[in-house]
Amino acid sequence: NCFCDDVDGEHALRACGDGFRFARAGLNSSAGGRHARRGDGWRFGLADLAAFAAPDYAGAKNELMDLIKADDQLGPTMVRLAWHSSGTYDKMSKTGGSGGGTIRFKEELAHGGNAGLDKMVAALEPIKSAHPGISYADLYTLAGVTALEAAGLKVPWKAGRIDALTPDAVTPDGRLPAADKGSPSDTIKALRTDVFYRMGFNDQEIVALSGAHALGRCHPDASGYSGPWTQTPTLLTNAYFGALLYVPWTLKEWEGPMQFEDPSGKLMMLPSDIALIQDKKWRKYVAMYAKDEKLFKADFSAAVVKLFELGTKNLKAVDI
Repeated sequence: NCFCDDVDGEHALRACGDGFRFARAGLNSSAGGRHARRGDGWRFGLADLAAFAAPDYAGAKNELMDLIKADDQLGPTMVRLAWHSSGTYDKMSKTGGSGGGTIRFKEELAHGGNAGLDKMVAALEPIKSAHPGISYADLYTLAGVTALEAAGLKVPWKAGRIDALTPDAVTPDGRLPAADKGSPSDTIKALRTDVFYRMGFNDQEIVALSGAHALGRCHPDASGYSGPWTQTPTLLTNAYFGALLYVPWTLKEWEGPMQFEDPSGKLMMLPSDIALIQDKKWRKYVAMYAKDEKLFKADFSAAVVKLFELGTKNLKAVDI
């Protein structure tokens, strides 16, 4: 999205993908090299401008990995950010998805399913500032695949998403999965038809993507729910499926929203998790993945790549 115009012997260099715009009245030579000068006196070396032409995706990934190494609890939240930035896609209207990076806007962060993600958006801002040529949309999905790699699964990723410049591209609230719709049948219907089928996923992919709940935990000050799904919340394994099938889940007695707990009271499941073993079509995949971790990871990888590319076009493979 960079182009040069030659007007009266002078050049304008614009990098429009992220709304950044640099123009100059001329190229000047200096001891430090040639620079682009803006009317307000800001100076940008050609090396700085080159960052827009050749974004350092590998460098950004390394910085994301450094964040996770410093605090491994950030990894699951990065996956959630990437998931939620992508999970707004509607295959009929061709709206939503990861392509515009719209989850950075306060209008989308205010959606119920995104509670608490404003902190992660803010945490990634220094990396975005260090890599201005990388779009927010690419950064958020790159954060997701980096976190998955840290959790034990390397998945393919492509770049080239172009940010929406205004909140006009934000989709209506309600497109993300809900933890509870009041009854098992309503929760199942909402998940299957209103959310995943709307994005273009089938039943097998629904269950595979649900395996992301092997990672992370719920926080009462965000979603209202509390606790991790598994005993290893920073590792992506098939433990989530085994727990669903073989642990005796009972209703948690507390002041918060309805959730289930294991006999120790340390692990939890949401109504939307329990729905996976209540629905016959979904339950068979839960059983398959509980038995075969290699199969789960293969199917999860394929489904999450599809998810992170919803609402995009003309992506390209890059070296990360």
